[in-house]
Amino acid sequence: MSRIAKNPVTVPKGTDVNLQGQLLKIKGTKGALEHEIHEDVEVTLTENVLTFAPRKETKESNALAGTTRALVNNMVVGASKGFEKKLTLVGVGYRAQVQGTTLNLTLGFSHPVNFAIPTGITIETPSQTEVIVKGADRQQVGQVAANIRAYRPPEPYKGKGVRYADEVIIMKEVKKK
Repeated sequence: MSRIAKNPVTVPKGTDVNLQGQLLKIKGTKGALEHEIHEDVEVTLTENVLTFAPRKETKESNALAGTTRALVNNMVVGASKGFEKKLTLVGVGYRAQVQGTTLNLTLGFSHPVNFAIPTGITIETPSQTEVIVKGADRQQVGQVAANIRAYRPPEPYKGKGVRYADEVIIMKEVKKK
């Protein structure tokens, strides 16, 4: 059995878990998420503890049990605490501003970039060069942050662009004669 699947997931207080057949619904203070569990994985809920086990003794079932446990753990953490990614804008004149349901970015192009904020995601700009992406779904938060970063990824010579707050850019030396 998968080592990850052996660890049970404890559900914190204030988070509701509803298991109907293979459909798992989790509702917490930060949002509600649901996941369709593969038929090769057996999930049991006893006293706010979710346990995972493969139904068959195959390599694929063991891998699915570990993957399902990781996904459900991310759902529980997201519904109770939420996830966030921090981005910083580095460059002269680079700035970000939230207006309603759009994020307005000035990234050195001849035109402003307007990013439509998807549902389930909140974006904050504490300063003009900081963007914080928050949400309950870990995958969606990471994807939205990656989409914003993709507009102007950091370049290796001056380091200008949109980068994650904890990202380290390895600077290249200028070409010499």
